[in-house]
Amino acid sequence: MTDLATVTTKVNLPQDDCQIEAYLAKPTAPEIYPGIVVLQEIFGVNVHIRDVTERIAKLGYVAIAPALFQRQAPGFETGYTCKDMEVGRKYAWSQTTASQLLSDIQAAINYLKTLPEINPEKFGCIGFCFGGHVAYPYLAATLPDIQVTVSFYGTRITTSTPGGGEPTITCTKDIQGTIYTFFGIEDASIPQTEVDQIVEELEKYNISHRVFRYDGSEHGFFCDRRASYNHKAAAYAWEQVQQLFSQLI
Repeated sequence: MTDLATVTTKVNLPQDDCQIEAYLAKPTAPEIYPGIVVLQEIFGVNVHIRDVTERIAKLGYVAIAPALFQRQAPGFETGYTCKDMEVGRKYAWSQTTASQLLSDIQAAINYLKTLPEINPEKFGCIGFCFGGHVAYPYLAATLPDIQVTVSFYGTRITTSTPGGGEPTITCTKDIQGTIYTFFGIEDASIPQTEVDQIVEELEKYNISHRVFRYDGSEHGFFCDRRASYNHKAAAYAWEQVQQLFSQLI
């Protein structure tokens, strides 16, 4: 397995209304790499998201995690208590909008394109929970730079969209490229009937996709800092992520 030396830093992505902070990780070797956008959970760009960003960089990608709650709570980072979740959900579903998210993600891609080590034609994304929801349609469907998308346990895909509007699943027909989605069968936040609906829509519109469901896995099974972490499922899922991202190389 590739385990490249990497360097990390915080950068700012200029927007009309603010500067969006982002966490950047990249290999130190002076070569040309694909870019990967990492989309946070409701807990901010916390230790887990930074760790994922670094793990991706070690595989031979330039990875960037924009702070999706920058407008509401600059520097927001929290834990996994019920109170923490309540605050994060408020930011995610009531105080962000699809247009802002699209703009911030595009800003991250545009920033990557300024780096000399980036292949400007090779991009992917990966998101978790809220970020998994954002990854499902917004990047794959409307941002032509993205060729491959990974969505881990994206919540509310069949019922909501950030800021209000038609449920995100209605965008399935517009997805471009290939999307892999990952769900835990024991996930109390995402009933299997909702996963079935996602599968039906992906198949209906002939979207290039794979849907993975893991027995005995709950919401957040990929995060090794949560009680719901499932080492076996996380390891299997990471193998699939690497396989998909390798299409960019």
